[in-house]
Amino acid sequence: MVVGVVEGGDLDAAIARKLTRPEVGAAATIQTFDQDRHDVNALVRELSEQTRTVVRGDLSRAEGMLIAQAHTLDQLFGFLARRAHLNLNEYPDAAEKYLRLAFKAQSQCRATLESLGALKNPSVVYARQANIAHGPQQVNNGPTHARETEIPLNEQSEATNELLPDTRASQAARRVDTPMEAVAALNGAEDSRG
Repeated sequence: MVVGVVEGGDLDAAIARKLTRPEVGAAATIQTFDQDRHDVNALVRELSEQTRTVVRGDLSRAEGMLIAQAHTLDQLFGFLARRAHLNLNEYPDAAEKYLRLAFKAQSQCRATLESLGALKNPSVVYARQANIAHGPQQVNNGPTHARETEIPLNEQSEATNELLPDTRASQAARRVDTPMEAVAALNGAEDSRG
């Protein structure tokens, strides 16, 4: 069997590129859950267009999707809470299970709304130094907590144009050198030990 030639490489590489596209995987999943009632290639084309829209910076569809999911989760919470109430007297175990599911739906609804809020209003990072980051960042190089009476070490004295002494040096560093003996006296020719 002869396999067709693919421009720019072999057929296996072309198939791998296609199969690893996120839109292809999503289309296959949608088609499976929708019981194969749609053309998978049409789904891939639509998902590819939606991906290009997001890459261009238009997040309106993602925002719409999140708010629709939040409403769905809220409805699910209400339904499960009502089912728990109906079972409360006769089937307390079933009521507890329904309540657990209801609270999970409520938690997911809250998380979905938080995601929508983060999408609409991205957080700003406050940094004490300039770092290169991806996404919004604000650099806050405000005043430090140093005492205002300290003179910076590199500030020059007005009278002599010399650098001021470092007053932060340790006591060991400030110690005056002790007098040293001559080297010959310690290791001289008179020393017979070697």
